[in-house]
Amino acid sequence: MKNWMKLAALTLITLTIAACNTVEGIGRDLGEAGDTIEDAARNNRN
Repeated sequence: MKNWMKLAALTLITLTIAACNTVEGIGRDLGEAGDTIEDAARNNRN
């Protein structure tokens, strides 16, 4: 029973770390896309 609980905890920790990394990557991608749109708007305004 204890081994099952250790495995479940390890799996949960691993998934949490992977999810955080994924969310961080998506945030960076969206930020870069926003910067690109902002730059395009500036260039078209002039």
